Amino acid sequence: MDDTDLEATGFKVAVFEPDLDWEDYSGDIEEFANIFEPLERYNLTILRDRRTQAIFIECHIPADKLVEHGTTDVALDTENSSEYRANRDLVTDHASFEQMCSDAYEGRRFSNIVAEYTPGERPLKIIGGQHRFKAIEEALEAGVNTQHGVKVYFQLDNEQRLDVQVISNTNISVSKELLDRMFETIAGAELREWAQDCGLLEEGQDFADKPGRSNPLTVKECRTFIVNYFLGSSIKDTDFEHVDTTPQLVESGKREPKLWGQVKRQHPELWSDEKLRAAGAAFAKLRTNQLNAFYDAKTKKYKGAPDARHKAKNLALLAGWAFVAGCLKDNNTRLARHFSLSEAGKSKDPLRAEILASGRHATDPANYRGLGMRTDAKERGRFAELFWLQAEKGQGISKPAVDLAIQTYEAKQASLRAKAMRAKLG
Repeated sequence: MDDTDLEATGFKVAVFEPDLDWEDYSGDIEEFANIFEPLERYNLTILRDRRTQAIFIECHIPADKLVEHGTTDVALDTENSSEYRANRDLVTDHASFEQMCSDAYEGRRFSNIVAEYTPGERPLKIIGGQHRFKAIEEALEAGVNTQHGVKVYFQLDNEQRLDVQVISNTNISVSKELLDRMFETIAGAELREWAQDCGLLEEGQDFADKPGRSNPLTVKECRTFIVNYFLGSSIKDTDFEHVDTTPQLVESGKREPKLWGQVKRQHPELWSDEKLRAAGAAFAKLRTNQLNAFYDAKTKKYKGAPDARHKAKNLALLAGWAFVAGCLKDNNTRLARHFSLSEAGKSKDPLRAEILASGRHATDPANYRGLGMRTDAKERGRFAELFWLQAEKGQGISKPAVDLAIQTYEAKQASLRAKAMRAKLG
């Protein structure tokens, strides 16, 4: 590194990367120094992240400047998805945040706040440390104005911005759902727009950044639905009873999960696939009707157990339903029965949560609470059998159907294991 002084109006660069093209960054850095007046403004050190080539400085900024010109309302893809946020939701009722606010009132100097400087209104975009930023903001309202440590990046491209988002959020307990949302945002808007078009997300709504029955659809749930639709469509409906029909789950927290990558490569037309879109719309209707079955118009409140009204959020159920929809995509009669499940049983919830809870097999452990409470392979396979049976006559879910589906799944798995053992014998 060079120990070369570069002077400009109101600041000095004491140390900088020797291969840095200074002219590319001088204007932004000068503007940043004049707006935020960091303690190090006459001794700024410009560094490069050698892995991503991102340029940054580390400095201390007064709270009043930080709050006046900073924001946590940050987009990951500013060009193609500027209306969708990169940060996770603030959790202001947590004991750790309350302690953070108390510390800020007492003059705590926070550090490790990560931001990007982008010229314009509120130019400092807080990428990591939004809870600390909020605590600083509240303390400033009480007259506490001290300097805080900030790592400031300049001129990030989308890949660099994604990298900063990921490394910033892995310093805290971040959900895989948030990572999935970040990865999918940088990949493009197709998945989110598809989910919105189907009704699986509301118009303008983003995927959830953490799991929860009452939260919006997650990226994992949406990917799992699409993957299992195509897995099911690869099986002839006449072969369903003789082959393994266990739906799969897409991995979470990875940039390109294997199953998801395979489906996108094998089905590049998936975003315009009308049959897939119809399946998504039918499942969205099922979710809505299941929820509405527990709504009391008089009290304007939901009744019953949350798990029952949100039963369609069970990942095993979602995967099984999508798998069967894919397998029946060319069987219009049975597909119509499958789609009409949301209308079956007018006086009860379409998914008959109580009946599902009563389903079990002799081999199930004592703590098994019935169908629809787990997401393992056995649960997913049982749901596929149940929805397959339901589509035969379209009479909805019943206790005999649940029992038969469970027995059918267990018998099919035993038969498949026997075939595999026989094949090994030669």
